[in-house]
Amino acid sequence: MTLSNPELMLVAVQAAEKARFHAPPNPWVGAVIVNERGVVVAEGHTQVPGEAHAEIDALRRAGDQALGATMVVTLEPCCHVGRTGPCTDAIITAGIARVIVGTLDPDTRVSGQGVAILRASGVDVEVGIEEETVRAQLAPYLWHRVTGRPYVVAKVAATLDGVVAMADGSSQWITSEPARRDAHVLRAQSQAIIIGAGTVRIDDPQLTARLGDIVLEPLRVVLGHAPKDARVRPCLERTGEIGLVLDELGQLDVLQVLVEGGPTTTSAFFEAGLVNYVVWYLAPAFAGGDGTVGALRALSTSTIDALRRGRVVDVARIGEDIRVDVEV
Repeated sequence: MTLSNPELMLVAVQAAEKARFHAPPNPWVGAVIVNERGVVVAEGHTQVPGEAHAEIDALRRAGDQALGATMVVTLEPCCHVGRTGPCTDAIITAGIARVIVGTLDPDTRVSGQGVAILRASGVDVEVGIEEETVRAQLAPYLWHRVTGRPYVVAKVAATLDGVVAMADGSSQWITSEPARRDAHVLRAQSQAIIIGAGTVRIDDPQLTARLGDIVLEPLRVVLGHAPKDARVRPCLERTGEIGLVLDELGQLDVLQVLVEGGPTTTSAFFEAGLVNYVVWYLAPAFAGGDGTVGALRALSTSTIDALRRGRVVDVARIGEDIRVDVEV
C-alpha cells in the first residue's frame, strides 16, 4: 500500500523519537526515503552529536536506491558545516529528486537556506507537511533557537486537591511507581533539571534519569546552596534572577530544562511567566489544607482575569494516577 505524504511524515516522526534522548543539542529528526513506486526503502534518525544527521543515516541505509527517490524529513536539512558536513550537499550528491519537509529550521545558519539550496540544484521541495505535529515534537529545539533559552517543563506530582507534602513534611510517595517511572522519561528528555535548595535539604534527591538498566545524568541545577554531602552533587548552584539562570543554560546548549520544584521554585517560574509546558501527575488521594503544602503555594493570583491559563495537550492514565499535559 502506498502511503500519502502526511502518513510518510508520521513515519518520519516516529523515527525521530528514537533520537530523543541522545540527539541534543542537535534536534531529534527523522527521515524516510521512498522510491519511485512509493515503497519505503530506508529510515533514519539523528545520531549522537558529531555523527550522522537523520538525512545522512537514511541515505546510507538506502544506498543506490536513493537515486531519483523522495526523502521525507521532519526538519529542514542543514546547509552549514558544523560537527558534520551539510546535509543538503549529501542529498544532492545522492540524486534525491524530491524532498518533503515538516517544518523550516529557525537556526540562523539554516532558516530557509537549506530549502533554497535544494531548489537551486533542481530538487523539488515541499514544506509544511504535518507541520503542527513536527513542531510539537521539536518544541524545545525550536524554542531554544528562537529565544536562546531552554524550553521549560514544570513537573508536579500531587494529590487531587493539589497537595505535594503532608502536614509533617512527608511527600514520598504521593504518586504510584508507574507515574514515577514515567517522570524519569521526562528527566531523560531534559538536558538539565532545576530544583530548589530547600527540596535538596528535605528530600536529598539524586535527580538522575533511571530507565531500566540505563542511568542518565542531566545537568543538576540548584537554586541556592546544596549541602556538601547532597546526592545531587556535582551540580550548578545559582542564586539571583531565574531568567539569568535560563540564559546561562541556553548558552550551555540546554534545549529543555525540567523544573522539579519544590513549590517555591515551581511557583517562582510560574510567577515569572517562564513555564512553557506542565506535566501534572494527579494521585487519587486527598490531603486537605490544614498544614499541608500546596503545589504552587507561593504563587499569587489576585483576580480571575489573572489566572494563568493553558491548553490541555493530553490526559492519560498511568497506573492508578492521571497525567495531564498542559501547554502554557
